[in-house]
Amino acid sequence: MLKEFKEFAMKGNLVDIAVAFVMGAAFGKVVTTFTAGIVSPLIGMIFNTDFNKLKYVLKAGAAEVKDASGAVVTPAVEEVAVKYGEFLTAVLDFIIVAFVMFLIVRGITNMKKKKEEEAPAPPPGPSVEDLLTEIRDALKK
Repeated sequence: MLKEFKEFAMKGNLVDIAVAFVMGAAFGKVVTTFTAGIVSPLIGMIFNTDFNKLKYVLKAGAAEVKDASGAVVTPAVEEVAVKYGEFLTAVLDFIIVAFVMFLIVRGITNMKKKKEEEAPAPPPGPSVEDLLTEIRDALKK
């Protein structure tokens, strides 16, 4: 059983998938950093706001109120908001990753097509009729 598992784990396809997974995760981090560090500030500059901090507040938070002795009189209530700026940034990340994956798959497909076109056609062999004729003549002898 251990030998079978080792053979399964070392198959080319599984190793290729593992490498692709690691590369994809690293590429995802690069795209996220690119979007957060370059694209979002540029969009923020256009709209005069921080793109990642765009949100719709459903319930405003209350700050802690302290009395003269420093004791908290009213506890802080957390703000409830829909953070659509972060969502749009994540959608933009996805679109960039999907577009790059499309370009990679398209490039690989084009390379495969070129290899198929470049491969010389095998020389034509005898037709079925020629082979049947040879067999008939061999049987006559």
